[in-house]
Amino acid sequence: MVTSRVECAPSPAFWQPRRVLVTGGAGFLGSHIVQILDGLGCQDVFVPRRSEYDLASLEDVRRCYEDSRPDIVIHLAAVVGGIGANRTYPGRFFYDNLLMGVQMIEEGRARGVKKFVQLGTVCSYPQHTPVPFREEELWKGYPEETNAPYGIAKKALLVQLQAYRTQYGLNGIYLLPVNLYGPRDSFDPERSHVIPALIRKMVTALEKDLEEVTIWGTGKPSREFLHVEDCARAVVLAAERYDGQEPVNLGTGMEIRIDELARLISEKVGYRGKLVYDRTKPDGQPRRCVDTSRALALFGFRSHIPFEEGIADTISWYLRPDEPALASVPSTARSAG
Repeated sequence: MVTSRVECAPSPAFWQPRRVLVTGGAGFLGSHIVQILDGLGCQDVFVPRRSEYDLASLEDVRRCYEDSRPDIVIHLAAVVGGIGANRTYPGRFFYDNLLMGVQMIEEGRARGVKKFVQLGTVCSYPQHTPVPFREEELWKGYPEETNAPYGIAKKALLVQLQAYRTQYGLNGIYLLPVNLYGPRDSFDPERSHVIPALIRKMVTALEKDLEEVTIWGTGKPSREFLHVEDCARAVVLAAERYDGQEPVNLGTGMEIRIDELARLISEKVGYRGKLVYDRTKPDGQPRRCVDTSRALALFGFRSHIPFEEGIADTISWYLRPDEPALASVPSTARSAG
């Protein structure tokens, strides 16, 4: 285990002989992780497609393991969305995320995988956690109401991994990323989080010469954002170097208020209209910003991409009409579909 505060880089020597199963590997974060593994020369990366494997079905989970025969599992597959989706589909978000994770962990344990990497969510933290969020605060209260079904389902998987480590010796690690953004994000209004939602709104307003843009909530809450490429590197580093049972935050340690974020995006897009805040809509958690010291100490991760540069990069990607919605899985990765 790395216990210094020195940054590290993934090791090709570690990854080249490995067989890795990446659920959600064709998605936003997953496609970037698969790209890194491909670049490291990983022996085999298996990406199960939703059309072929329903991970809420135990039969399909078992077939997925049989087809991939992994040494390491990186479980990213999730049903997720912004505040609106959380309010509309709380039952689905709880059930699907809990069931997928429970079954993936149980089957991995039964098949003797060497390591299981579970992605949690910053939404699991209690609503009024002191800033910066420290991992030891995770259980000291109830999550913000709109995030609770999703956040609690994900947090339950931490309990499962710790219990399985105690009883079965499963090497399972649990990572808590903050809100992600960057190229390949979803800009679907039904599913998008705040950054892609704001980019879409500002671009549309500019194209249609609208006088104002309406934004949910008061604009006062703060959020912390991590570029997807930084997060992908963090997950690969943790999978390689961290073997502990305690959860680990992944973030930048920088927070920004939603109204400041909206102004920044409007400036980058070139929209000069009025920003109007709909106070009848929920704000969600008041503040989010995490302590990132554990990730640096345990596996040498520190974010690299400056926020304004990352925002410009994301806008640029969104404006390319010929860019595919999601990057294709690298040629050396196996896919079921």
